[in-house]
Amino acid sequence: MIPEIAQELLDLLDVERLEVDLFRGTGAGGETTTRIFGGQVIAQALAAAYRTVEGRMCHSLHAYFIRPGDPTIPVIYSVDRARDGSSFTTRRVVAIQHGKQILNMSASFHIEEDGWAYQHDMPAVQGPEGLPSRAELRTKYQDQIHDKLRIDFMRDRPIELREVAPLDLFAPEPASDRNHLWFRMEAAQGRPAWMQHCLLAYASDMNLLGSSLRPHGLTWFQGKVMTASLDHAMWFHGPIMFDQWHLYAMDAPFTGGARGFNRGAIYDQSGRLLASVAQEGLMRPLRPKSD
Repeated sequence: MIPEIAQELLDLLDVERLEVDLFRGTGAGGETTTRIFGGQVIAQALAAAYRTVEGRMCHSLHAYFIRPGDPTIPVIYSVDRARDGSSFTTRRVVAIQHGKQILNMSASFHIEEDGWAYQHDMPAVQGPEGLPSRAELRTKYQDQIHDKLRIDFMRDRPIELREVAPLDLFAPEPASDRNHLWFRMEAAQGRPAWMQHCLLAYASDMNLLGSSLRPHGLTWFQGKVMTASLDHAMWFHGPIMFDQWHLYAMDAPFTGGARGFNRGAIYDQSGRLLASVAQEGLMRPLRPKSD
């Protein structure tokens, strides 16, 4: 039996068709309750694009977050069929709330073709077995979370996540920008290929921006930094089976100008590189208010 929280995510990504190229997605749910999780909007936009494509898989997407999403109302996704070529298909998706864009995304789809193959090796890190779960890690800090936020902080999440070297949420020491975690969702087993892509796109926004905070000894919980994803790019290199463990190897080669640049590589447990990710995020210093 599929856990309720996992079924909610599967339903969240199965966007409703309103017209030929117009779709509606649920705003509530996902990782956060105060605003829509960025990975959710990307995954729903990708699901909408997939509903207009046949016989081709997404190989890349490029998205800009324009406004915060409102979780209290649905999101409308308008798909523009930019091009249907002999081997590539291009779609542009605009996500709309309150009559304004909250995200726009371009996605490209490709027929299956053979070619030369090469990849970087997967980093040698501890496997997921024996690492604490996200719930176990958060239990350590629940007494330090404000009462109004504790329920949301501790609630179940659909993606199982295990960090290799987690930082202390409230008193982190400066650390390497290199950041590794394992993730999966067992309820993804048997889901169609397009849904596997959408689930991985959803998960790819998890912990990525935190890579640029690590060298500065920062986390979101200290009240020292305002963060937000500004854009998100993703390239799919191979078939996804997200019910199995995947390693997300991340780094942040640059921070400056109140922004951080983050990269990620996603491998299956056999070491195959299945996806690459890049994201720039806002990391604006919060200064104490003067009396």
